[in-house]
Amino acid sequence: MPFIRTTTNRTVTKETADKIKSACGQAITLIRGKSEDWLMVEVRGDAALYFKGSDAPCAIAEVQIYGRANERDLDNLTDALTKTLAKALDVPAERIYVRYEEVAHWGWNGANF
Repeated sequence: MPFIRTTTNRTVTKETADKIKSACGQAITLIRGKSEDWLMVEVRGDAALYFKGSDAPCAIAEVQIYGRANERDLDNLTDALTKTLAKALDVPAERIYVRYEEVAHWGWNGANF
């Protein structure tokens, strides 16, 4: 039950959003036990987003996962997401954050896991 939200101050076309969605689907498998089968992705463009006091191109990927992940898997996912967003959005890697949240309770289909 992973969820990845990407927010950027760049304009995101449907084609770019689809590329990010597909890349997230592949990248989430870097966390053991996670797959695209349960992945939800949100891509937000044209946000009023500032980094280091500047509105130069930047982005953040917020990753929520049910349960816990080991640090190596998270390092690998950070690398993959950063490369994906840098290329797809034309944002320098040093202007991309990746944030993680491990969630203890997750609901789906009217019940909790």
